[in-house]
Amino acid sequence: MGAVAKYTKGWIWWLIVIGIAALVVTAAVISFRRKSHHNKASPVPGPPGAIDKKYAQALSIALQFFDVQKSGKLVNNRISWRGDSALKDGKAAGLDLSKGMYDAGDHMKFNFPMAFTATVLSWTILEYGDQMSASKQLTYAQDSLKWITDYLINCHPSDNVLYIQVGDPDKDHKCWERPEAMTEERPVMQVNTSIPGTEVAAETAAALAAASLVFKTINSTYSDELLQHSKQLFTFANTYRASYSISIPQVQKFYNSTGYTDELLWAATWLYHATGDLSYLRYATVENGKAFADWGRPSWFSWDNKLAGTQVLLSRVNFFGSKKTTSAESSGLQMYRETAEAVMCGLIPDSPTATTSRTDDGLIWISQWNSLQHPVASAFLAVVYSDYMLTSQTPALSCSGKSYTPSDLRKFAMSQADYVLGDNPMKLSYLVGYGRNYPLQVHHRGASIPTDANTGCKGFTWLESTAPNPNVAVGALVGGPFQNDSFIDVRNNSMQTEPSTYNGAVIVGLLSGLVTTSSVVQSFI
Repeated sequence: MGAVAKYTKGWIWWLIVIGIAALVVTAAVISFRRKSHHNKASPVPGPPGAIDKKYAQALSIALQFFDVQKSGKLVNNRISWRGDSALKDGKAAGLDLSKGMYDAGDHMKFNFPMAFTATVLSWTILEYGDQMSASKQLTYAQDSLKWITDYLINCHPSDNVLYIQVGDPDKDHKCWERPEAMTEERPVMQVNTSIPGTEVAAETAAALAAASLVFKTINSTYSDELLQHSKQLFTFANTYRASYSISIPQVQKFYNSTGYTDELLWAATWLYHATGDLSYLRYATVENGKAFADWGRPSWFSWDNKLAGTQVLLSRVNFFGSKKTTSAESSGLQMYRETAEAVMCGLIPDSPTATTSRTDDGLIWISQWNSLQHPVASAFLAVVYSDYMLTSQTPALSCSGKSYTPSDLRKFAMSQADYVLGDNPMKLSYLVGYGRNYPLQVHHRGASIPTDANTGCKGFTWLESTAPNPNVAVGALVGGPFQNDSFIDVRNNSMQTEPSTYNGAVIVGLLSGLVTTSSVVQSFI
């Protein structure tokens, strides 16, 4: 009996110990889960999902258009029919402005849209670098970005001077020639304290700040140089406020700006991400948010209007948190996110607030000129926002009382991408080189003229030819369809057949967001 009591007491003792241990473990698990739940708002690196072969192939093609558009002495040239060009650009001003990229089917360097190209390409790499790496395209994207940022650095020889254009558009458009054969004079244009240009200076600041993050772990010295130029340009843009369209009226014919306040917010937002300096966040939220951001009113993201991009990018801060933000700053961030949600609600087809500006086949359609820029840019923002929701484990957004999930946004983004790639009434891929059926008469000087042709400036026979281009402008995203989903593949139809470098950036962004079956965004603050 004594032995039984002894063992009974022993088991009771062990049961007490096991019970205490279980309580400790339970408490630890609960604590961990609470911490995990709390940390759900932090962006965490995650492996990309399986490669989607369709989007991967399209991405590899789209990135080649940057090689088609390169100016200067080419390095690792992937385009057999391209060669060195514009090697003397900037020489008259004592600068090397030979790099950069031509704007569209012409040989102009318009820095306002080119800087936007660099900003969007940087954003894409920052969000989807892992996905691009998994599809073996990251290095190409980084190299193309640096080709532009090298040029933009050289365009900024002093604090308050920024060269914003190379070439005379009127003279350039009176020629039809290969870039390698150009002989005409290529003047340069600048903004400065006497001739300010806030939007182009601020967009360049945004581009260099975003790019500084891309190169931070690759080349820290170069990253620091980019950031230094960005800070100087933002100060210049903000101090000497004036639209470049007013300071230099001749730019209105090509890239007329509708205002500079969106670029100031965009630049400040990128500088906040690049530096962590809360003064930039305060600039965008407390100091200028109410006056500049047009909160509550959705808009279209483009080379001219950066508001929707800024709203999505600052939603990132709202989703994942920011250190030491004041209540006023947090309130401003919430307003940006609410406006970004209004943008998203306008894109989802069956949302109560869905835009009716679409073709019958479901493509967002805003403008007959370069009609694809808005649907592709919108789809890029949608896939980014959907991944913010997924990464932060935000289950849904509300559109006038109706809920939508991240997969709804991704489905919309895929619908626009698929339309571009051939799922449309014309059964035509608007991405040149992708699929079996794509435009053959792209409005592009270099692509339309054989490499051995000696045309001089007046090679208009090739513009007017009804034959397919002798060279394929691989990766070019052409202007796009009419509102009735039709397309006329004629070289002189520049409204529909001319590609642009900045459209190249947004299609690369969209495809990078879709190239793997799932995405988790990365922390880059």
